[in-house]
Amino acid sequence: MSAPEGGDRGPREGAKQSLREALALYADPRLLAVLAMGFASGLPLLLTTATLSYWLARVGVDKTTIGLFALVGLPYALKFLWAPAMDHLPVPWLSARLGRRRGWALATQLGLALAILALGGTDPARAPLATALWALVVAFLSASQDVAIDAWRIEILREHEQGAGAAATQVGYRVGLLAAGAGAIALSDWLPWSTVFAVLAALLGVGMLAVLLAAEPPAPARGRAPRGGTAHAFLDPLRDFATRPRWLTILAFALLYKFGDAISGVMANPFFVELGFSGVEIASVTKVFGIMATAAGVLAGGVLVARLGIFRALLAGGVLQAATNLLYSLQAQVGPDLGLLAVVVGTDGFTGGLGSAAFVAYLSSLCRAEFTATQYALLTSLVAGGRTVLSAGGGWLADQLAWGSFFALTAALAVPGLLLLASLARARTAR
Repeated sequence: MSAPEGGDRGPREGAKQSLREALALYADPRLLAVLAMGFASGLPLLLTTATLSYWLARVGVDKTTIGLFALVGLPYALKFLWAPAMDHLPVPWLSARLGRRRGWALATQLGLALAILALGGTDPARAPLATALWALVVAFLSASQDVAIDAWRIEILREHEQGAGAAATQVGYRVGLLAAGAGAIALSDWLPWSTVFAVLAALLGVGMLAVLLAAEPPAPARGRAPRGGTAHAFLDPLRDFATRPRWLTILAFALLYKFGDAISGVMANPFFVELGFSGVEIASVTKVFGIMATAAGVLAGGVLVARLGIFRALLAGGVLQAATNLLYSLQAQVGPDLGLLAVVVGTDGFTGGLGSAAFVAYLSSLCRAEFTATQYALLTSLVAGGRTVLSAGGGWLADQLAWGSFFALTAALAVPGLLLLASLARARTAR
């Protein structure tokens, strides 16, 4: 059940739903598949970000190097370059049996399982380059999986279901983060990292099963398909997107909405380690409790989108997630207080989840069905750009500032994105 072919899928603020209608969306069986595929997306992402930084900190790698390791996430920022191939080319054997979207999803998941095993077999203290290279392979396959899964989700859901779909994928995503974060960190206190990574590779079977059992979305109408050749497959989706009003502002907003959170997130685990929290404490409070709070936030965000509309939900989430970064400054002043950490992480997780659900719904609503993979990949690549390239200096910045000042600065970095959001909302109202 895809969105109307060739139509404008931009966010419509007038189609607000009752609370009963908004909650009823979560009972749709398709959202279970969305949930499981979201889990498969979240698991490998954390392995190349927070969990990797924790591993590096534990073996004594310096903070500046840890910050530079954020660059292994570059494939998330560049995935729009190969997304056109996933929009138009089949995977040998798999696409004929599963369809275009599911064929690509399963192929990338199989590769991911092998790459995660290889990453766990490296030694970042003695051979950091090998660790970085395998982390880069994991990030490339993970970004490719996201292209296929995101396109499947957007095309299988109707426009009014995108908010609930965004919430479901974010909940699954956060559970994947829980497995790759709390699971990996807690297990690493007793097991070697190679065994921990083998367990995580096996958990990708959840996503593979969802791909095998899910339905394939109908193929888009041929009328707007590329006219032929690689150049058209890449350029036509971009030309189409460039016809939208204020498209440059939209791209800048996609880059900057989560900018402050990206910089604070890349240094969160080194911050916890430096304060003196143990691996079990980090796993239980910052991961388990934080993931639960985030899951509650994304579910609330899905309802908020349906009730208030996308722009108001984005504004609420953006302001709150920026404000909660200031709580980390308080934690830096108080020190390793476990109770305060639970409050800080829980509040930050809930508001971040609320903003994420609205953000995913907004980006999804901007894509046309015939160009879903490429257009959504372009938008999320800009988001990843803020999380990787722009946040790579986070370690250096943390070395120059006290932790309290560092997190206060990350809160201020949310302001440009909020100003762009206000501009887009005013333009939408004026039309």
